[in-house]
Amino acid sequence: MSARLRLVVAVVAALAVLGPLGWFWQRSLVPDSYDMAAMGYPDDGGGPPGHGHAGGLSVTDLTGPSGPADVSVALTARREGAGYTLNHVSPGPEIRARQGQLVEVRLVNESVPDGVTLHWHGVDVPNAEDGVAGVTQDAVPRGGSHVYRFVVRDAGTYWYHSHQVGHEQVRLGLFGALVVTPAPAPQPGFDADPVVAVHTYGGRRTVNGRPGVGHLAARPGVSVRARVINTDAGPIRVWVSGAAYRVEAVDGRDVHEPTPVSDTAVLVTAGGRIDVAFTVPDTGARVEVGAGTALVVGPGPDAPATAQPRATLDLLGYGTPAPLGFDPAKATRVFRYEVGRRPGFLDGRPGLWWTVNGHLFPDLPMFMVTTGDVVRMTIANTSGEVHPMHLHGHHAVVLSRNGAAATGSPWWVDSLDVGDDETYEIAFVADNPGIWVDHCHNLQHAAEGLLAHLAYHGVSTPYRVGGAAGNQPE
Repeated sequence: MSARLRLVVAVVAALAVLGPLGWFWQRSLVPDSYDMAAMGYPDDGGGPPGHGHAGGLSVTDLTGPSGPADVSVALTARREGAGYTLNHVSPGPEIRARQGQLVEVRLVNESVPDGVTLHWHGVDVPNAEDGVAGVTQDAVPRGGSHVYRFVVRDAGTYWYHSHQVGHEQVRLGLFGALVVTPAPAPQPGFDADPVVAVHTYGGRRTVNGRPGVGHLAARPGVSVRARVINTDAGPIRVWVSGAAYRVEAVDGRDVHEPTPVSDTAVLVTAGGRIDVAFTVPDTGARVEVGAGTALVVGPGPDAPATAQPRATLDLLGYGTPAPLGFDPAKATRVFRYEVGRRPGFLDGRPGLWWTVNGHLFPDLPMFMVTTGDVVRMTIANTSGEVHPMHLHGHHAVVLSRNGAAATGSPWWVDSLDVGDDETYEIAFVADNPGIWVDHCHNLQHAAEGLLAHLAYHGVSTPYRVGGAAGNQPE
């Protein structure tokens, strides 16, 4: 073979390799500013195709009500030291309201350089109040402010956190608890109702911002509802030392006829909440959240500790059945959300990236629905890691796991831990119009492309990812 021919063969071989790589690289590039609703491809789930995002209804129309607020809160976000604070503290101030009240929160950004928003995690707010930068609002710049208004229709345990550069801002402190109590209070009630917000700062697990073991003074015989909130990126296991306990609620929804459990932990997914109820014994009890961190509830600061139980409560069969309020068998749209992983390019960067239904971001499905649809969704994970999947604006009921049907209380979730090689089927009614993030709540995974959307036909958004506001919605 001549030197010229060898050169030609080498060039052709190089082009055969580099040509497709160049095409994939080019296709992966994301504009500096873009409409999230226009990215990817529509998936109508077998239902009527509708008209996409055309239709005249904007996210900006889907606001909370006017009128005097029942609960008004002002929160100022700051960069302080190596982290972030709200009103100079992290976690931010605990917000409490009664069911049915109108809550108004004024967020001021004093010194967070990348801008900030507040997302009301688990609260099914109107879409414009959801706090997702680039989708439902622009990030609030330094010196700016934004007002959120919404009625808290469902009693339960929730939390709030930034949804702008969330993988950094939440980890470094921009979050707090939101508790909605029933109105009127049910009988019997609980004598003590503490929040147990779990967060890891610099490698140290804390409860309500304090490492180690905290104490809540309570007499023996007192009934306690401890509201555990997992604000970290991965699952934790929670149990009670010294007393049997019941799981009263999951993700802000009461469990139907919960029964006492002992020597058993319960998994709390990233972003999820579990309310545990127990009676304080003479020696006190400890709400254990792992890593040597706990809240002692009792007459003194000490109470007997137990090691993490080997058994984990299976919520698929816990409690007893109750009506759902809709029939999942009559679904009008059926979706598949399969999480995988493969090599490729993400915005021009080579790596091993998350996929949804085999596609890399931004070429992901936009799950399209119409108000009133009954939706079934299968979430499957073959990626090699666990993913805490979080759907904004809605609660879904778990129908099955790995083909085994739910047999206990309706297991309502907004945050669901989907382990590797696990498959869940969930269902919900599309009753909250908007464009809603449906993503992994390991927020670093969301920043790496594991971020899809549930969108209603006829709803559009004027906001853009990137652009002058620097919106980064993960």
